[in-house]
Amino acid sequence: MFLDSDLLMSALRALTPILLAALGGAVCERAGVFNIGLEGMMLMGCFTSVATSWFTGSAWLGVLAAALAAAAYSLILAVGAVTLGGDAVVLGVAMNLLAVGLTGFLLRTVFGVQGTFDDPSLTGLPLAGGFTPLTYLSWAAVAVAAVLLSRHVWGLRLRGVGEAPDAAATLGVSPARYKYAAVLVSGVLCGLAGAQLALGNVTLFTENMTAGRGWIAVVAVMLGRAVPVGVLLAALLFGLAEAAGFRLQGLGLPQQATDAAPYVVTLGALFLTTARRRRRTPTPSGAAS
Repeated sequence: MFLDSDLLMSALRALTPILLAALGGAVCERAGVFNIGLEGMMLMGCFTSVATSWFTGSAWLGVLAAALAAAAYSLILAVGAVTLGGDAVVLGVAMNLLAVGLTGFLLRTVFGVQGTFDDPSLTGLPLAGGFTPLTYLSWAAVAVAAVLLSRHVWGLRLRGVGEAPDAAATLGVSPARYKYAAVLVSGVLCGLAGAQLALGNVTLFTENMTAGRGWIAVVAVMLGRAVPVGVLLAALLFGLAEAAGFRLQGLGLPQQATDAAPYVVTLGALFLTTARRRRRTPTPSGAAS
């Protein structure tokens, strides 16, 4: 059978990195910062987690280092977009490109290899019930984010900063401080996503191993309208597509076709969502038919 429990387990494992990164993007979106640098932050988390785990022998130190490294890397976006008033989209694209080149350079400098670093002594994350602790953390993060953004004063102020920063400033709320906090939170979550991908889903590092998952996370934020539960459902859709791609590959389909499955689903979901929103948009009175 094509649809079975193994496919669901695979989908949930594939879901975790996308969900963690998408939650970070959702927090930024609520603060009024459009963060498309999720891919680069994830990739920095991947490399840092593997390097730290290999040097220290501790996967958990690798996870911690990944979160800190990605948070530090996210400061490029925070300083450039919030303090200097630069274009967040341009900065995000630059961060993604820089991360690919930087991690490839560090791979050759630190490990003396090109392409892939895979060592039997590399320590991966432990499994509990078929999942790593970061998988359970990602599910808990959805609930925590939902409560914070809808009920907690911090989340309400964050939304106010994103929707009406000038009004929030008149109430004594610092828009810059909340935007910085949102970008740093997204960096931490992307670092955890990278650690899950490199030490949980696999136990290695390969150049550009995020392979567009950060971009899929950006789409999940858009489809879920930056609402944690909506982001979860959108990320689950892409996780199912990735798991189905692996299953189809096992049934004999070409790898190139199966690898494209998540991105085909991404394009289809964007097309359907955009078309439905356009149908719901009222036509201005007096417009020509």
